[in-house]
Amino acid sequence: MYVCSCFGVTEAQVKKHAEDGACTPRQIASACKAGTDCGSCVRRIQAILGRGACPRRELADQGVPVLTELSDLADLDEAA
Repeated sequence: MYVCSCFGVTEAQVKKHAEDGACTPRQIASACKAGTDCGSCVRRIQAILGRGACPRRELADQGVPVLTELSDLADLDEAA
């Protein structure tokens, strides 16, 4: 099912980008342009993102800088 008719982006594509780390509609837009034309799909994208876990948000809740590379996280674990 299409989420963004303007760019032909499906719900499955939005979910895939979310699995790859996109946690906000802006990050989804950066990945596939969804939400950047008429904007009518932004609320639907927000709803899709709200259903799943966001790895970056979980890291931020733990006090880990969200811009840290995943390889750097191993170093943080070893230091703890």
